[in-house]
Amino acid sequence: MTHISIRNLNAHYRDHQALKDIVLDIPRNQITVIIGPSGCGKTTLLKSMNRFLDLVVGTHISGDVLIDGESIYAPGVDVTEVRKKVGLLLQRPFPLPMSIYDNVAYGLRIHNMHKRGRGLDAAVQHYLEMAGLWDEVKDRLHVPAGRLSVGQQQRLCLARGLAVEPEILLGDEPTSALDPPSALHIEKRLLALKEQYTIVLVTHILRQAKRLADYVVFMYLGEMVEHGPAQQVLENPQQERTRAYLEGEI
Repeated sequence: MTHISIRNLNAHYRDHQALKDIVLDIPRNQITVIIGPSGCGKTTLLKSMNRFLDLVVGTHISGDVLIDGESIYAPGVDVTEVRKKVGLLLQRPFPLPMSIYDNVAYGLRIHNMHKRGRGLDAAVQHYLEMAGLWDEVKDRLHVPAGRLSVGQQQRLCLARGLAVEPEILLGDEPTSALDPPSALHIEKRLLALKEQYTIVLVTHILRQAKRLADYVVFMYLGEMVEHGPAQQVLENPQQERTRAYLEGEI
């Protein structure tokens, strides 16, 4: 089933067109991986899905993005609610300047979510467990998050994002700043989480795309060249530019 529908999406950064008439349906509860060379529009496409492009001065968007059939660019849409529904994990982790506990609790408090269902302590534990971090930090929850390793900080940011109960997780090369063991840990968490979430990742690492992807989108110079089930696109591409990229020619 389709979870995100992108319709005739164009994006301009002042005079530069970063996305050109993108039409794409992203499947629910799968990992969709966007690949392509640097500067091809991967991150722009990703950030169009939670309106983070709104934060870039001089950006103009046309076309539409629909989540569960509803436009996130329609007049009157609550952008805060869009970003709550669609979480974003960046290249480098940015823990808030507070304790491990308070990082996870932050969104719960802002949205008054800890007053529903489980208590705050139980909720913090739950989301740290989901991110695969609980056993490593349960005895030091109130130390500054900045004391964690970079890999642990990324998992903390994942827990913080999960705590506001999104439907969709976006990842902009979320393992690129991590050492191989930490990157593998994040990959394992993402594979486990796709049962509950729709996940869309940007990566420049083809090996990672092969390990994670259920569905692949290949971008080149702002255009969507090819998309489809991962095995089809990665092993039997239909477009010459896709083949050339996979073989390292572009």
